[in-house]
Amino acid sequence: MNNTHNLFDRFDKLDTAINKWLVANSINVLRFSMGLVFVGFGVLKFFNGISPIQSLATRTTTVLTLGIFSGHTAMIFVAGLECVIGLCFLTGMLLRVGVWLLALQMIGAMSPLLLYPAELFPGPVHAPTLEAQYIIKDIILIAAGMVIASTWTGARIVARPQSLRSTLTKRVPGVYREVASARI
Repeated sequence: MNNTHNLFDRFDKLDTAINKWLVANSINVLRFSMGLVFVGFGVLKFFNGISPIQSLATRTTTVLTLGIFSGHTAMIFVAGLECVIGLCFLTGMLLRVGVWLLALQMIGAMSPLLLYPAELFPGPVHAPTLEAQYIIKDIILIAAGMVIASTWTGARIVARPQSLRSTLTKRVPGVYREVASARI
C-alpha cells in the first residue's frame, strides 16, 4: 500500500510540474500552432490543383466578394489572407490585426455551410462530405482565436496547484464558478 501511495505522490508531483509548464507556455504554443496551420494551408492555395478545398473556396470567395475575386485570383486572395494571418500568429507581431483577419476569414470559411448545404450534406442521411468536415473543424480555430484574443486585455492562465487526488471528483476546478461570478 505504501508503494502505491508513494508512486501516486510522485505522479502527482509530475502532473503538477506539467501543469505549471502548460500554464506558462500553452497560449504561445497555441498561437504558434495556429500560425503553422494558416501558413501551411495558405501556401497550398497558391498552387492550382493542390488544395483539396480549391473548388469550394474559389466559388465561395467569388460569391462573397461579389465577383471581385474569381477563379485563381480568388484562391490567391484566400492564400494571401491565410498566410498573413499565419505570419501574425507565428511572429506575434500585429497579432490583434491577425485575429481580426482570422474573424473575417472564418466568416468566409464557414459560409459554404449556408451557401452550399445540399452539396456539403448530400444523400438520404445528410452525412457531411470531406469538404464539410474540413469546414466544421474550423470551429476549433475560432475558439483558439478567441483564447488568444482574450490575452489583449490581460487575461492569463493562472496556476493554482492542486493535488491530482483532490481534483478527481471535480469537473474543472474553479472554472464554472469564476465564469458565473465574472458576469455579475
